[in-house]
Amino acid sequence: MMNLQQFRVLLAIRDEGSLNRAAEALGFGVPTVTHHLRTLESHLRVRLVERARSGTRLTPLGESFVEEIAPVLERIDRAEKIVTAQRDAGVVSLRIGSFASLGSRLLPAAIAELQHRTSVRVEVVEAEPSEVVRMLHTGEVHAGIIYDIPDLPEFTGPDLRLRTLLEEPYRVMVARDGELAAHDILDFEDMSMIDWVLSRSESEASVRVLRRIYGALGFELRELMRSDDLYMIHGLVAEGLGCALTTEAAVDTDFDVVLRPAKQDLGQRRVSFVKRSGAVPAAVNWLGTILESVAAGRGAASAK
Repeated sequence: MMNLQQFRVLLAIRDEGSLNRAAEALGFGVPTVTHHLRTLESHLRVRLVERARSGTRLTPLGESFVEEIAPVLERIDRAEKIVTAQRDAGVVSLRIGSFASLGSRLLPAAIAELQHRTSVRVEVVEAEPSEVVRMLHTGEVHAGIIYDIPDLPEFTGPDLRLRTLLEEPYRVMVARDGELAAHDILDFEDMSMIDWVLSRSESEASVRVLRRIYGALGFELRELMRSDDLYMIHGLVAEGLGCALTTEAAVDTDFDVVLRPAKQDLGQRRVSFVKRSGAVPAAVNWLGTILESVAAGRGAASAK
């Protein structure tokens, strides 16, 4: 019966040109190489190798046989590497929950780096932070990228482990050619009649910031529309219909919008990599470390 060792011996003989060098390349003794070769020839009932003064080479039948088995061995070797990598990673497919604005800037580079290390597939599920955390608890995702406010941490508890990636100050997004864009710093005291595009979730960090600011000033927070669609938010602001609270990383430069700081303290948005506490697949920890590096590089580039 034929086996993979016999095939590898035959390929080594072809590549090395002698039994001695083939044995050395494979880490075998010459008797072992000879045994595998003779067993294969006996099974096929043909001579696969011939010796000459110039060395050892394959017969025409040997060359024909190697031509067929070489691609098979390559696929087997590749399959072995894939399975080994997935075993070491602890997972075949890694599911990551993330919000769109910053996830799209951090995850592609992180996934590319992860795939240099392992053959694990990565699937990204777009969702708001609260939904990412819910999916994390139910096991629908292995990890996630979320955001909250550092002084009002929404996602804390013994079941989660957060690793801060970035902290960015909140800014007011306004139409580039609008009246508000002419101000270097906006004062919410003068913005009582401004309409805002808000997240659908009342617990979303930017909504809580705006409610805090307007509540402290004794104003009513005027809502133009509720939407989590970034394109819709940018489009509404660009048309001068309202403002939105966001960070630099979330701004789409294809739209005619600009960011302005405020006289009032708007606080910061903290972006974190989150996973369940306890044992997790190794690939989850690898991705977290890679994301930290990617986020640090992005932060350094933004600071220039």
